[in-house]
Amino acid sequence: MLLKISHVTEYTYTSPVNYALQRLRLRPHSGRMQKVLQWQSQVEGANVEASYTDQFDNFVELVSITGRPDKIRIVASGTVETYDTSGISGPHAAYMPLWMYERETQLTKPGKSLRDFARSLEKASTLDMLHAAKSALNQKMKFEPGQTTAQTTAEDAFTAGVGVCQDHSHAFIAVARLLGCPARYVSGYLHMEDTGEQVASHAWAEAFVDGLGWVGFDPANDKSPDENYVQVAYGFDYTDASPVSGISWGAANENLSVSITVEQ
Repeated sequence: MLLKISHVTEYTYTSPVNYALQRLRLRPHSGRMQKVLQWQSQVEGANVEASYTDQFDNFVELVSITGRPDKIRIVASGTVETYDTSGISGPHAAYMPLWMYERETQLTKPGKSLRDFARSLEKASTLDMLHAAKSALNQKMKFEPGQTTAQTTAEDAFTAGVGVCQDHSHAFIAVARLLGCPARYVSGYLHMEDTGEQVASHAWAEAFVDGLGWVGFDPANDKSPDENYVQVAYGFDYTDASPVSGISWGAANENLSVSITVEQ
């Protein structure tokens, strides 16, 4: 499938910001599931200081904001050809060693509820257990925006029974690691036939399965990633793969607006 993507992020400030440094993870990479045909990013009100590939194999741009602007606009867009590989990304290739993806993080640390849930997943194989976890999490956690934040843990969202794709992904990662599988967070884009403009990027998870490599699972939609998905960044959790993150100095209040379109 050939997908055209536009991702616009705009920050506005009630008074000019003194200084800010932003980390952008907005460029997809070519791999088994996709081929980037064309991509560009533009930043208005800031300067791109450096770019590099991080330990997770993400393309990162560092953007500095000086001159006391009251608006920053980031536009990333391009065309990506995607393929249906039954969710299989393939071998591990990042600088980060595979065993590091087995460790807990603040957002993915399981509590009693997730540990009990993982113990209930007794299936014939590891892959069967992971698929069972994906489907069960979809049933147990209602997709409901506004009930969680970027700091909500997997255990808290699972216990509350609500969340968004970020929360579903964190819960799945926690369970996969309890089942003995390295697992990672994936941020990216999702093409939806009945939806034009979106207000957020999508997130899902991947678990490393012997004999297959990295395999994707989207518990928020109870499906395996196919040609409608575009991978952008990986990490232990959301904090490593968020599209835009950074720090700022100044007394201004910040307002964020995001507009995303993914079209065939």
